[in-house]
Amino acid sequence: MTMTESKLSCPLCHGTEFQKEKGRLDSRWGVTSHRVTLMICARCRYILQFYDKHSIFDFD
Repeated sequence: MTMTESKLSCPLCHGTEFQKEKGRLDSRWGVTSHRVTLMICARCRYILQFYDKHSIFDFD
């Protein structure tokens, strides 16, 4: 593996197999919305969240 290649691993169990889901987090008052990618560890079900996009008027 070279320096530019990296493999995601779970910080709890060091598993390397993940289920990928898309999600959205809304602000407290619903004014802003943050799109995230959720990587769920297949071994221990720990969830890693990765920020995708931010929108002030995202009503989908």
